[in-house]
Amino acid sequence: MCAAATTLTLGLGAWTTVAAQKVNDLPGGPAVNQLNFAPPVTRIAEEQHWLHWFMMALCAVIFLIVFGVMFYSILKHRKSVGHKSQALAEPIWVELGWTIVPLLIVIGMALPATKVLVAQKDTTNSDLTIKATGMQWKWGYDYIKGEGEGIGFLSTLDNNHRVMSNSGKPEATDNYLLKVDNPLVVPVGKKVRIITTANDVIHAWMVPAFGVKQDAIPGFVRDTWFRAEKTGDFYGQCAELCGKEHAYMPIHVKVVTAEEYSAWVGEKQKAMAAAADDPAKVWVLADLVKRGESVYAANCAACHQASGKGAGPIKPLDGSALVVDADKGKIINVLLNGQNNGAMPAWKQLSDTELAAVMTYAKNTWSNQTQQIVQPAEVQAARK
Repeated sequence: MCAAATTLTLGLGAWTTVAAQKVNDLPGGPAVNQLNFAPPVTRIAEEQHWLHWFMMALCAVIFLIVFGVMFYSILKHRKSVGHKSQALAEPIWVELGWTIVPLLIVIGMALPATKVLVAQKDTTNSDLTIKATGMQWKWGYDYIKGEGEGIGFLSTLDNNHRVMSNSGKPEATDNYLLKVDNPLVVPVGKKVRIITTANDVIHAWMVPAFGVKQDAIPGFVRDTWFRAEKTGDFYGQCAELCGKEHAYMPIHVKVVTAEEYSAWVGEKQKAMAAAADDPAKVWVLADLVKRGESVYAANCAACHQASGKGAGPIKPLDGSALVVDADKGKIINVLLNGQNNGAMPAWKQLSDTELAAVMTYAKNTWSNQTQQIVQPAEVQAARK
C-alpha cells in the first residue's frame, strides 16, 4: 500500500510539473488550439468578425441548397428506379433566375465588405501618426505627429527568446518569440495612423486583435489605422516571408491610459535627450568599448552570440579578419550596407556613435585585442 501510494504521489507530482509547463493562452495574442480570430479590441476588428461569420453563413446556406437539390435530383430521378430522361423546355424565367439571383447574392456580399474595406483605409483625422519601418529583422518606430512627436526607437525580439530558440528545446512560454525589448506604446481610445515602409525587403505590420495588416514595401509608403478600445498588451508578427529571420520579427503594442501615455512620453523624451550624441565628439577607447557592449547585446548578440563565436551559418567575430583588419573602412562599409545579399543586414538605423561603439567593442573584445578605435566622425563620413 505504501509503495503504491508513493508511486501515485510521484506520478501526480510529475503530471503536475508537466501541466505547469504547458503553454497557456496569451491575452492579446494567440490562444492554445485557437480556431477563431483573435478577440477584437477595435471597431474595425469587430466588423471583420461579423463579416467573416456573415459570409460563412451565407456560403453554408448556398452550399446546402445547391447540393441538396443536386443530390435529391440524383436519388429521385436515377435510372435504377425506372426514371427515364426527357427533354425539358427552358423558360425565360429560369434563365433570368439563375442569372439575377447569383447577382443579387454577390451584391449582398459586396456591400458590407466594401463598407468595412473603405473604413479600413480612412486614415483621416488621426490623433497620432507613427511610422513603422520594417528591416531585417526588427521594427523601427518614429512618432511623426501628435503627442510624443520626435520619439524614435527600434523594437527587437528579446534576446532570451532567441537563446531559447537556438537551444532547440525552448521552455513552455506563453509569449514565446513575441516578447520585444521596446514595445510600441499608444493611448487607448485614440485614432492611431500607422505609416509603413521598409529598408530592405517587403515586410508586413500585422496585429490580429486590431484587425490590421499592412505591407511595408521598400521605396513606398502605405498606411493603415486603429483605435484600441481596451488597455493591455497586444501582439502580432511580420506577415511577409522576409528572410531567414522572419520568425524573429514580432510586434508588441502596449495600449495604456492617456495619463500613462503622457508619463511614458516624458520619460522617453528625457532618455532620448540624455542619449543624444555629438558625432564630432572624440571618444577614448575604454568609454567607447563600454558603450559598444550594450549596443552589441541589444542588436548583435542574438546572431553572433555573446561569445562572438557565431552559430551555424553566422560568421564568428572573435578572430575575424574583417574585425581585426586595420582598414576600418571595410567593417564600416559592412555595417552600413550589409553583406551576402542581406544575410548580414545593414545597420544604418543605428546612430554614428552606436555604430562606432559596437565596432570598437568587437575590435577590442574576446581575443580581438587590437587597441583600434572607430570614431563616430568616421562613420558619419562613410554615410555620405
